[in-house]
Amino acid sequence: RHSLEPRQAKSRKMAAANQPTVPVLAPAATGWVKLGKDIIAGTCGGITVTLVGHPFDTIKVRLQTQSMTNPMYSGMVDCAKKTIQWEGFGGLYKGVTSPLAGQMVFRASLFGAFGESKRWLGKNADGSARALQSADFYKAGGMTGFVAAFTEGPIDFYKSQIQVQIIRAKQNPDYKPPYTNVSQCVKATFKESGLRGPFQGLVATLLRNTPANAMYLGNFEMMKAAYCKKTECKPAELPGWVVLGAAGLGGISYWLLIFPVDCLKSAMQTDSIIKRERKFPDVVSTAKTLWAEGGVARFYRGFTPCIIRAAPANAAMLFTVDRMQQVLY
Repeated sequence: RHSLEPRQAKSRKMAAANQPTVPVLAPAATGWVKLGKDIIAGTCGGITVTLVGHPFDTIKVRLQTQSMTNPMYSGMVDCAKKTIQWEGFGGLYKGVTSPLAGQMVFRASLFGAFGESKRWLGKNADGSARALQSADFYKAGGMTGFVAAFTEGPIDFYKSQIQVQIIRAKQNPDYKPPYTNVSQCVKATFKESGLRGPFQGLVATLLRNTPANAMYLGNFEMMKAAYCKKTECKPAELPGWVVLGAAGLGGISYWLLIFPVDCLKSAMQTDSIIKRERKFPDVVSTAKTLWAEGGVARFYRGFTPCIIRAAPANAAMLFTVDRMQQVLY
């Protein structure tokens, strides 16, 4: 009996050794953890797009909002030259405080909302997961654009108010800017209109952001998916040039779709913060006024710097977000 026990023990050990091992999986990330990762990635993207794209945005806004009868700039190059001549190179980054701080919040909300929208659309009614269809990416982009407009609107409003002060000062030697930096502008708007102040032009922002982000983010995801299908690779294995290319083309599709609406938004956001003094009180009257000023061409002022900015700025941003998500996930 005693001689059998060691052999039985040895047999049990050998049997246990031959059993297939079950891998210990890390607990699945919760919705809040995933949202947090999307927010971090979006914040990094916001910093990148501001540093790359803000000079082009300054030129775009100034061309969009200058007088049609007595224009200060003959085009994009002239605007850039005069901006540097009058304000130094820093003039191209006029109002950057608002977007640099705000873009981190805006892009965090943008990509946080995009991630949550995709996760919501990827669930059946019974809570089970399903694969996202092509249309789902465009739906998620539209939902994201609507939500993010409430953070992007105030950022663009303050940035635009600062960017156009030089135009008004040059056109009227007696003009004294009511504010010269973002903090002064914030104080003035809250004093004048309270919490509604930063949301001047919000309707135009919603009309721009919802369809534009549907195309922007939808096209970005679909181009990546198409390459993965063709080469049978995983999203994490996508070459950098593919992500950059998809992001750049996505950015171009954003602006090609809605640039005239962006002109409406710029006109409304650079208007007086005092309601009774506004030339552009609502979307309909703004559209009529701009049409009277120059017809179709009036809605495409500033298009060149905008479309030149679209590819590099959005490529840099979405590449940053995509790679950060790969690291965090």
